[in-house]
Amino acid sequence: MASRLSLSEDAYVPSGAEQTAVKILVVGHFAVGKTTLIGSLSEITPLSTEEQMTTLSERVDDLKGVQGKTTTTVALDFGRLTLSERIVLYLFGSPGQQRFVSLWDDTARGALGALVLVDPERLADSFDVMDLVESYGLNFAVAINHFDGGTVHSPEAVREALDLLPDTPVVTIDARDEKSSVDALITLVRYLYERADLEHA
Repeated sequence: MASRLSLSEDAYVPSGAEQTAVKILVVGHFAVGKTTLIGSLSEITPLSTEEQMTTLSERVDDLKGVQGKTTTTVALDFGRLTLSERIVLYLFGSPGQQRFVSLWDDTARGALGALVLVDPERLADSFDVMDLVESYGLNFAVAINHFDGGTVHSPEAVREALDLLPDTPVVTIDARDEKSSVDALITLVRYLYERADLEHA
């Protein structure tokens, strides 16, 4: 992966970082693009537990704005991304529906932080997920996944709408695009290093 992206050793991680593996959660509400993001950047064939949606699931999952969705993650997505010789990210995507919240205990265990994907057209759907992330004590960054034909919202507007802390990173991505997805994870990793430095100062 490093060669494919033409990364230099220090391109994306703080200087002085030791070689390490980092577990990152990729989370967000239903149909926000978690599986797509992991699939767009994983250097291994991503593990996915997507299943066909049934008429029963359509009764409990809000399909407003995503009527064309035919599959849903029922356990987790998993991928790996090598940022440099020093750091490897292991990406765990969790289902966005409330009925799968019980899976979070296992998925969140050992995670350093989370990338929270949000759909600017459905920001209200993001609060439950962010509450979960915070309940596990995880630092996080927010990635605004812009969909084709959707209204474009600035990071500042999304920050205000979600009532985020001033230092919480907010970035704009297209989950289908490898570069923007990698950039979002770079932003998160830098933020996690900064938080760790502050907590140990």
